This record gives sequence, C-alpha cells and structure tokens, in this order.
Amino acid sequence: MSNRGGKRENAGRPAGQGKYGESTVTMRIPQSQTATIKSFLEAWQRKRANAAGENAITEIEVDEFFTPAISEQPTLLPLFSTKVAAGFPSPADDHVEKRLDISEFMIDHAASTFFVTIKGDSMIDVGLLPGDKVVVDRSKTPGIGDIVLAVVDREFTIKILDHGANKMPRLMPANSTGTYRPIYIRPDTQFEIFGVVIGSFRRFK
Repeated sequence: MSNRGGKRENAGRPAGQGKYGESTVTMRIPQSQTATIKSFLEAWQRKRANAAGENAITEIEVDEFFTPAISEQPTLLPLFSTKVAAGFPSPADDHVEKRLDISEFMIDHAASTFFVTIKGDSMIDVGLLPGDKVVVDRSKTPGIGDIVLAVVDREFTIKILDHGANKMPRLMPANSTGTYRPIYIRPDTQFEIFGVVIGSFRRFK
C-alpha cells in the first residue's frame, strides 16, 4: 500500500504566517467586486501598518451611504414663527410662518447630493455625533473652513478642510480631547474631496 498522496502532517504554511498575519478562509464573491475587495484589504493593511504614523486615520469615520428619494408630492409641515422657550407654540394658523418641505430645506441639488452616516467622534465639537446623517453635495466647491467628505488613501473621512504654513491641504478634526490629529496631505497621498457637507440631522426616538 503506497504512502504517497494525502495531506502530510505539518505540511503547508503555518497559521498566521501569511500576508494578513492570521488564518484565512475561502469565500466566493461576485467577479465584478474583486477590485473593491482588494482595495479594501489594501487600505486595511496600510491602516494597521501605519497605526502609529502621523497620517493614520484611527477609524473609518463614515458608515452607510444613501441617495435622497425626493417625492413628487413634498411633505409640507408647519414652521412656527414664535420662539419656543417653555411649552409648545399655539397651533393656531396665525402663528404659522410658512410651510416647510424638509427635502427642499436640506437639499440644494438632488442629483449631486447623498447622505452619509457618521461613525466615530472626531467631529463632535461641530455637532456631528455618531449615528448622525450628514448631507453631502458634490456640486459645491470646497473652501478653507468647509466640512468635507474626503478620501485619503482610499478611506473616507469627514474633516474640516484647512491648509498649513506651506499651503499644503490638511484635514482638521473637531474634537477638543486631543484624541485625533490633523491629517496632512503630502504629495504622495491619494487624496480627493468627495463632497462638501452642507447639513446634518438626527433622530432622538
């Protein structure tokens, strides 16, 4: 009886010695998504390798992406002219300043606008909290001081656009705890401003 064939004990690469430093599994993915998955894994490796570096993004700071669904029949809700200090303003018609359509108020250009869910607390000082939906408009021209959705080395982040003494762009966090550092954009950095944040909203219940 031949001893050839079959799996030999301790044969193959030891677990944890591969490209990702841990065991891997085989899985099937759509062929059209191969490049996307590879790009994600490359970005994940860079972030892990550079975790202590100056330009490290300590977390992926955006989560879900949504496109606005604009109804042909706008939802017009009352906008009261009285200031609310204690109690609720009178629902009488003479206190209603006008009718407000939420979509019209939040969106300037529907074709170039989308929503993103905030993940992380690097922008809490400007009122952007984890779970908030931010309104991003790609048609806006970004300027210094704007809050932008940027892609840095294939990772999305939301920061304040700024520049340093050398006029090179940098992305500033808004968290006074000092946990997050500015992201400096160097000549070899893959960098794109994906859109300007023009508003945000959240639900409490």
